[in-house]
Amino acid sequence: MTTTETNPRKLRGHKATATCCIASRNRPGFVATSAEDGCICWFDMRCKDVQLVMEIGKEPISSLCFKSGNEDIIYASSGMEVQCFDVHMATSWKPLQSYSYNKEEINQISCNSKSSFLAAADDGGDVKIIDIHQHHLYKTLRAGAGHTSICSSVQFLPWRPWEVITGGLDSKLIMWNFSKGRPYKIMDFGLPDMNSGGNTGQSFNPAFVHMLAVPEVDMLDKVDKICVVARGDGVVDVINIESELASIRSKTSTKPRRGSQSRLKDSCPTADIETSDQNGRKRLCLDYSLGGHTAAVSCVAFSLFGEIGKFIISGGNDKSVKVWDWSKYYEAGQSNDNNDIHLNISLSKKVNWLCTTPTESENLVVCDTTKVVKHNPVWYNGRFFAGLLRR
Repeated sequence: MTTTETNPRKLRGHKATATCCIASRNRPGFVATSAEDGCICWFDMRCKDVQLVMEIGKEPISSLCFKSGNEDIIYASSGMEVQCFDVHMATSWKPLQSYSYNKEEINQISCNSKSSFLAAADDGGDVKIIDIHQHHLYKTLRAGAGHTSICSSVQFLPWRPWEVITGGLDSKLIMWNFSKGRPYKIMDFGLPDMNSGGNTGQSFNPAFVHMLAVPEVDMLDKVDKICVVARGDGVVDVINIESELASIRSKTSTKPRRGSQSRLKDSCPTADIETSDQNGRKRLCLDYSLGGHTAAVSCVAFSLFGEIGKFIISGGNDKSVKVWDWSKYYEAGQSNDNNDIHLNISLSKKVNWLCTTPTESENLVVCDTTKVVKHNPVWYNGRFFAGLLRR
């Protein structure tokens, strides 16, 4: 493992704490950031200064996402509202659309790969599924049927068009069929058996789910159909979604109901509550014993640089960013080698959000608890930048 204290490039433009950052796939080097000042800042890494500042309101912006397939359209959540903007309409920052279906503050928004639905997870534990073609509320994934506390993260599964996955501060990860509005798989990280795959003695915080990451469509032929979980107890979990769903099929096929067929594809069974990690399902726990975080993990992302999806990037309240070469030992099972982390970046502040860019240099963007966004050199010409610094 390589540990380094970087001298990052500082992206200035916000007047309050930066909250979120997203990187363009179609225009490498373009990054959008949001903050508690109600602004979205656009940066071009080829230029020194901020290129554009969108002042869209006075409330903090909690989350950003592009419209899949059209990065000229960007969605922003602020308070209980989601707004949609065309970045080319520079003369006026009036939203193209505005959605106010959530009754509590929104924590994260996500657009599905076909650009037909947008999900908004809120403090009340609800997830609103919005039809962005017809501009109406499609479905509410209701607290009580799923989360019993704040829903902090939501992601669509790109290989399953009617399914979404959510995480919350009730320590639960929930898989939903959103067309039916019901959960069919619940994993409770607060249960003792769920922590049997990792060492949990370093952080005494609850295993809240702070953020989820799933591979994008063009990563699926390179990585497994997985979900990465940022947990409050310092663990980064890598979960094989298809293995989890196979376990449900196995259970429903062994317990057929009279007069019905046990087919997950055509029905939405009662949610299966995970109590242990058995039956051959693949789950990898990246914790402090492998050189991981010593405090809550606040965010996770897949690498867009080099071979996309090869690395998992995690940031935490321990003021560090970890770069994991997860794929090399995921198939082999749980590793006890501290070299599993390729890079450990020490920072001066806690991490709020991070993203990676598909460029050969300056490819890690970090929003910490300050108003200045940091752009770090991590990967250059197929090698980690920290490795080049040692030479």
